[in-house]
Amino acid sequence: MKVTVGVSGGIAAYKAAELVRALQQHALDVHVVMTEAAKQFIQPLTFASLTGHKVISSLWADQAGDSEANLASAIEHIEVAQNTDALVVAPATAGTLAKFAHGIADDFLSTLYLATTAPIIVAPSMNVNMWQHPATQANLDTLAARNVRIVPPGSGYLACGMTGEGRLAETGAIVEAVLSVLHRRNDLNGETVLVTAGGTREPLDPVRFLGNRSSGKMGYALAEAAVRRGARVILVTAPTALRAPANCEVIPVTTTAQMREAVLSRLDQASIVIKAAAVADYRPIVASEQKMKRTGPLSVQFEPTEDILAEVVARRHNGQLIVGFAAETENVVAHGRDKLLRKGADAIVLNDVSREGVGFDSDRNAVTFLTRDTAQDLPEMSKRDLADRILDEVLALRRPQMVVAETGPVFEA
Repeated sequence: MKVTVGVSGGIAAYKAAELVRALQQHALDVHVVMTEAAKQFIQPLTFASLTGHKVISSLWADQAGDSEANLASAIEHIEVAQNTDALVVAPATAGTLAKFAHGIADDFLSTLYLATTAPIIVAPSMNVNMWQHPATQANLDTLAARNVRIVPPGSGYLACGMTGEGRLAETGAIVEAVLSVLHRRNDLNGETVLVTAGGTREPLDPVRFLGNRSSGKMGYALAEAAVRRGARVILVTAPTALRAPANCEVIPVTTTAQMREAVLSRLDQASIVIKAAAVADYRPIVASEQKMKRTGPLSVQFEPTEDILAEVVARRHNGQLIVGFAAETENVVAHGRDKLLRKGADAIVLNDVSREGVGFDSDRNAVTFLTRDTAQDLPEMSKRDLADRILDEVLALRRPQMVVAETGPVFEA
């Protein structure tokens, strides 16, 4: 597998040579991209000698006035972006992080960052005051929300003479983060994953509906993560404001009955079913055909909607893995385990929606992955990172003999 190491201009740039060697020891094909500032600390020849590959440090060819060479060089970042399995930037300076966070593409590395769809890992290194500055922390928050894995710096004596956070993380920690990302590549190849997402809506009249606060972000993150890991993905989605992930079959629905029909129509194709949608538990027995006028107190009779998860479990075949979601506000684990046993699913992803700052409408979440025998707490992280952790746990159910790799350290605000 191919890994691109980006080196930006900090005193820790010399440690990137050690990182290159460490990655090569895991049979990885390592290529290096440098900023112009990085060349003030370590020479490209060092990395070229270690990797056996050309080191790229400019968007333009060296031959002044050679238009053909410059054209080839100008599109080289696209070729690199499309042919790498991971981009790791170490050290990542405050300036580099700011460029990444704000989409500034004024050199090869920052342009490569925008052009690649591969997983990205950054290992910051800088002065302690720069690290603690609100602008840097805001940039890190932005990158974390975009699923960039951040290997936080260590604390100690810094080259500037100060003591505190800002030292480049240990090489082993960076390598672990890279390997955890690569470990997941194509591990769902051959699987068909059916994901439900969003919150279903049950009409009260032509303009009103009974719904919930689900944004669909968790389900969409699961669909995107499964696609990146090589699965064929079928996404059955209630209305959301989200753009559907690329390269998956999307089936839009509105009501619980429509979601049931869509799920059951594709159930035979799925090897893994993840019911992440927030399904309305009740609907009006009779919905008004005309808009209801405000005339005083209103009474509406409701009936239970279809229990899609229970029906999917009842129709299970060929070793399908079935995972449900549960949103709870009290006695969270007890209620989640009760649902798991009643429904007969393989696992329940349990959300404590009473917690502030995670869950509904947030880009971050923290859950408990419940099976009949275990309760695995997955701490707060971005929903994209959490999607991968959930898929790790799902795969562990199928192959319990596997040791599921831990994710690398993730920066948390």
